[in-house]
Amino acid sequence: MTASSGFDRQRAPLALSMGEPAGIGGEITLRAWLRRASGVPPFFVVDDAARLGQLAADLALQVPIHRVASGAEAMASFSEALPVLDRPLPRPVVAGRPDGGNASAVVAAIETAVACVGRGEAAALVTNPIHKKSLYDAGFRFPGHTEFLAALAGGNARPVMMLTCPELRVVPVTVHLSLRRAIDSLSTATIVSAAEIAAETMASDFGIPRPRLAIAGLNPHAGEDGEMGDEEGTIVAPAVERLCTLGIDARGPLPPDTLFSPHLRQSYDVAICMYHDQALIPLKALDFDGGVNVTLGLPFIRTSPDHGTAFDIAGSGRASPASLIAALQLAAELAARRAEHRR
Repeated sequence: MTASSGFDRQRAPLALSMGEPAGIGGEITLRAWLRRASGVPPFFVVDDAARLGQLAADLALQVPIHRVASGAEAMASFSEALPVLDRPLPRPVVAGRPDGGNASAVVAAIETAVACVGRGEAAALVTNPIHKKSLYDAGFRFPGHTEFLAALAGGNARPVMMLTCPELRVVPVTVHLSLRRAIDSLSTATIVSAAEIAAETMASDFGIPRPRLAIAGLNPHAGEDGEMGDEEGTIVAPAVERLCTLGIDARGPLPPDTLFSPHLRQSYDVAICMYHDQALIPLKALDFDGGVNVTLGLPFIRTSPDHGTAFDIAGSGRASPASLIAALQLAAELAARRAEHRR
């Protein structure tokens, strides 16, 4: 279900933000560059060049670091060294121990990477995982990456999270909310909005002009005709009806316990789920290492590994770059496909 490769290596590279420096972002960045001959598209990272060099030495990874000032310079040096747009951290980094004193640099790295995409120096944005609590403690006022990127994008950005792997694509209508708050905030309008953006993005970025949307129910057995909850009849079914009137191929509400079975997964292109774990549990069970987080509804492409900072293994040399590599590859493919769609 991944998009076919179409990234032109002569175009702009990808911009990668550092993420939480005490996590595994640095290690997986280094390891992704080491696999550049295996289909990893050119990228540069907005990070502290000195700390990446030291990390490479500590992990015995042969990764030369090259400080760059632009995407064009990064493209020219990628084959020989990891291009780094140097943004020194104010505080020393201790693996596995996040330091709020570095939060401002983490945020600034995201802002710089977005600006590079906006200027055309980068084809798309890829973000390493952040540690939300460290940012919150330092005054970060956004729930997470998605909302911050929407603010940076400005205008009419309508961000929607999608998780994707070769076997499945899922969109949670409600995201970083407690289960109780998620249910309370669910509405016909929010389902329709998320599904519309998903359908539009399937056409523009994934090359699926008429995507098939499977709309999950909220309750066990999709409510069992109201015996196990009435949200399917009062909220979800009206959303499906509205989507159909808009010309979108949507069906549901479908029982969540069977929606992700191998047989049913072949019948749709993306599943619209009612809350965070309903979407993320099946995808991570299918492909934990290869899952990618994609933010829909932005004026630029943004992907991210579908895992966190992994403080428990940070600095140990055991971090897998598989999800980051998948995020880099997908970002390049989507950027190329969106450019072709616009042409």
